[in-house]
Amino acid sequence: MLPGQKTMMVSGRKLICKFAALAAAAVVALSTLPPQAQAQDDIVVFAAASLKDALDAINAEWQRETDKKATISYAASSVLAKQIEEGAPAQIFISADLDWMDYVEHRKLMKPESHVNLLGNRIVLIARKDKAEPVEIRDGFDLAKLIGGGYLALANVDSVPAGKYAKAALEKLNVWSSVADKLAQSADVRAALLRVSRGQAPLGIVYQTDAASDQNVRIIGIFPDNTHPPIIYPMALTAKASNPDAAAFHAYLRGAKAAAEFEALGFTVLNQTTAN
Repeated sequence: MLPGQKTMMVSGRKLICKFAALAAAAVVALSTLPPQAQAQDDIVVFAAASLKDALDAINAEWQRETDKKATISYAASSVLAKQIEEGAPAQIFISADLDWMDYVEHRKLMKPESHVNLLGNRIVLIARKDKAEPVEIRDGFDLAKLIGGGYLALANVDSVPAGKYAKAALEKLNVWSSVADKLAQSADVRAALLRVSRGQAPLGIVYQTDAASDQNVRIIGIFPDNTHPPIIYPMALTAKASNPDAAAFHAYLRGAKAAAEFEALGFTVLNQTTAN
């Protein structure tokens, strides 16, 4: 090694480390910017996981018509509501139940005048298509026997709307106590659907629209509407939604084209305008 080369190499490494540290600091600084600054030009939608197929199709159509696109984040309504509370840059929130919309509205995180009850749905009992035998869902039906040595797949019964609806129905039908120790709970309803689709659970309770989205499962029974609270998907603009495109997409989701897509996938449209 030539005289001074070692010193130059050490200095070079120090310089690289210094640049790396500066770059890391810049990343941290960007990540700690106020959410409004990070998403100033984005239309960010937080939506219940069960809406994915419908909203992806509607978003694609809206992009074709307007050359604008919404960024949609899907998860359990409980998770999304908590993220909004923590300052996430959502501009539209669509929950799978009224409770989690109430949660953010009571904290004054939404624009109350923008609240609409957009959609309805149903919960159903599903099995893999190769093992699908019709079941009469009635008071006291032997769900535990149908599950056998396996587990019943559903969303978390304490926080996720689909799980809460399922538990309410099973309690109303006097079945809950017989299956409470046979549950495979998931973070959201799509994860519960996947358990049955993959054969990891013999039966599951999901929304009717979820069942229709997976060719590997079949509906074997429909829970009567009077066994659980009404399944309602409310939608509202967040308090920080200042981008006019957010209001435009909110309106588009209530229009005729969006309604047709929702209905094609099995939702009941509760609030529709005559626009588009």
